[in-house]
Amino acid sequence: MASRKDSTSATTAVVSSGGTLDSPVKQIQIEGLVVLKIIKHYQEEGQGSEVVQGVLLGLVVEDRLEITNCFPFPQHTEDDADFDEVQYQMEMMRSLRHVNIDHLHVGWYQSTFYGSFVSRALLDSQFSYQHAIEESVVLIYDPIKTAQGSLSLKAYRLTPELMEICKEKDFTPEALKKANIGFEHMFEEVPIVIKNSHLISVLMWELEDKSTVADKHELLNLSSSNHLEKSLQLLMDRVDDMSQDIVKYNTYSRNLSKQQQQKHQYIQRRQQENAQRQTRGEPALAEEDITKLFKPPQPPPRMDTLLIAGQINNYCQNVKEFTSQNLGKLFMAEALQGHNS
Repeated sequence: MASRKDSTSATTAVVSSGGTLDSPVKQIQIEGLVVLKIIKHYQEEGQGSEVVQGVLLGLVVEDRLEITNCFPFPQHTEDDADFDEVQYQMEMMRSLRHVNIDHLHVGWYQSTFYGSFVSRALLDSQFSYQHAIEESVVLIYDPIKTAQGSLSLKAYRLTPELMEICKEKDFTPEALKKANIGFEHMFEEVPIVIKNSHLISVLMWELEDKSTVADKHELLNLSSSNHLEKSLQLLMDRVDDMSQDIVKYNTYSRNLSKQQQQKHQYIQRRQQENAQRQTRGEPALAEEDITKLFKPPQPPPRMDTLLIAGQINNYCQNVKEFTSQNLGKLFMAEALQGHNS
């Protein structure tokens, strides 16, 4: 699997000559060809939960990011130890530049399995891209939803608050609490507009006109697929992970409270002993470094917990969307049945 961190050097080298804009990205315009390439990449190399990734190319126009081309990261195994991913990217972008195609690095894309994309790997990769290129985005393509009849393609960026935390690399509970970062403030979704040429629009209209009626009727199928069952299973797994993290944090809190009590008792004993020595005319005890005697326990990293919470929220949104569509179909069928009877 491709590593985003290793590709940051290539990203910086390509963008350094183009510069960045001060205005944030408020909209993303994607060429229809790019969407087809992403879908084709998954169909050719993605199998089940296998994730495919690639590079997005384009340019920035005012506050709009235009994605005009992309190319995939090749799948390589342990036998391809000599494969240089950075060199591969540089060669690809150099070749695109020679044929007068947009070659500026503007982000990357990744497929997902039932919406399972909120992870530490994605956070680190997007931080590397967004730190090198301010306008970088990550496109998340969901082939499961797309196979059900509606294209699922979303664009995300890290929020400015999370970018500051990642720069400091301080993921302690105190730092996250001070920055007021919750799972809902980690990623920001950017609206997407798919642009096609007039010829492509005419072709799509003809293909839609020639499509069979049976395919359209499948959208009214009342049977529930295994999508809901699989989403609930993944949701339960992440809830279990969350409960384990909560147990770890509660253990840390108890250990910290216990150590604070021991520290307080030690200080009181020292004060009492010094008071007794003073009454006897003896010198006070030498000062000791309490931090060496009572080393505070290491707090568990809270960033992983936030990512789990974000993923749970994503699963809940998927379940809500799926059940809303099914309930709508059932109510419509009930109304038609009552009308016919």
